[in-house]
Amino acid sequence: MIPRIKICCISSIEEARFAVSCGASALGLVGNMPSGPGVIPDDVIRDIARALPPPVASFLLTSETTVDGVCIHHARTHTNTIQLVDDLTDGTIADLKRRLPAVKIVQVIHVRDERSVDEALRMAEQADALLLDSGNPLLSVKELGGTGRVHDWSLSRAIVERSPVPVFLAGGLTPENVRAAIETVRPFGIDLCSGVRCGGKLDPGKLESFFRAAWM
Repeated sequence: MIPRIKICCISSIEEARFAVSCGASALGLVGNMPSGPGVIPDDVIRDIARALPPPVASFLLTSETTVDGVCIHHARTHTNTIQLVDDLTDGTIADLKRRLPAVKIVQVIHVRDERSVDEALRMAEQADALLLDSGNPLLSVKELGGTGRVHDWSLSRAIVERSPVPVFLAGGLTPENVRAAIETVRPFGIDLCSGVRCGGKLDPGKLESFFRAAWM
């Protein structure tokens, strides 16, 4: 299978164009977070999203946990997709979709144990897609992505097999392990950040190696 590839932590229009030229079908643009890499100002997110060709999805990664907060954040960035890296505490995804009917909503599930499977299937009833990552929102300083850690792919495979919506796999993916991840989990798409970077910047060699391994 040939999964969609989403490159996250994009920091500039130049990085975005390079990722797209390599074959990325989606880019992740990181808003304010309690921890993790790749945070850029909202005006930069807006400028990158505006510069992308129409087939490429622009994902706003937001840590806002209320419908109003997410909508305000999106109004500053104008991406075509919102990636919720935490759970909403005020309102629901259904409320959010009524407010932003033209925007796709992707819910992140931080895969920790068997309970994550049930959580994912509940969220799949409302979200347009799921993204399985390796963070931990229960820590005092929340980990909401970009950890570079691999989680239990057998749990991710169980989610993919039962989810009614597309599922992206994230968490510690590199050119060396991405083929095994694809064959084990069989996701709709894969998402990566640190695995193709050096010193925080996209590494052309790593990125090209990643695409070759993912699409071999």
